[in-house]
Amino acid sequence: MKILLVDGTVLGRKTGAILEEIQGYIEQFDGTLDLELVRFSDYEHQIVDGRPFDQYNTGMQELVRKLESADGYIFATPIFQGSIPGVLKNALDFLNPKALRYKPVSIVANGGTHQHHLVVENQFKPILDYFRALVTPNYVYTHTSHFDDQNNIIDENVHERLQELARVFVKYCELSANLPKQPLD
Repeated sequence: MKILLVDGTVLGRKTGAILEEIQGYIEQFDGTLDLELVRFSDYEHQIVDGRPFDQYNTGMQELVRKLESADGYIFATPIFQGSIPGVLKNALDFLNPKALRYKPVSIVANGGTHQHHLVVENQFKPILDYFRALVTPNYVYTHTSHFDDQNNIIDENVHERLQELARVFVKYCELSANLPKQPLD
């Protein structure tokens, strides 16, 4: 199974640091999964404006193809101004509505206030529900105080929650492997 660890921002390094931790935990639980870290900062993004797909730059076309062809995802997002970044929502807007159907997804987020964890529940999960993704019931929200100056996670509870997220995600991958991805509707 091809699993993308998606760093859904072009700014900052905390979400990437979280994904690197999760990657190690997933490998502990299932070394057969093909894991790839996808950093949005490596792409030149364009706004979805309705033009034909082949008129977008090659980087956007590559990103969309990569997202649509994967078998599962760990999405990492910062919370900016009480929302997921526009660049992440824009990338999701490129996708075919059936692209994530019945594929396992876990969410990790980072923010500067403790209250912004609700963005995951009230904004990001409904988007993934629209895609009919298999979203794990546990997500991990981190706060800037959980990191040192080099963006290393220093909070032991966060490490434990990331490990648990990885364990549940691997089980969702096993579940998803036997589900038909072709919709009846």
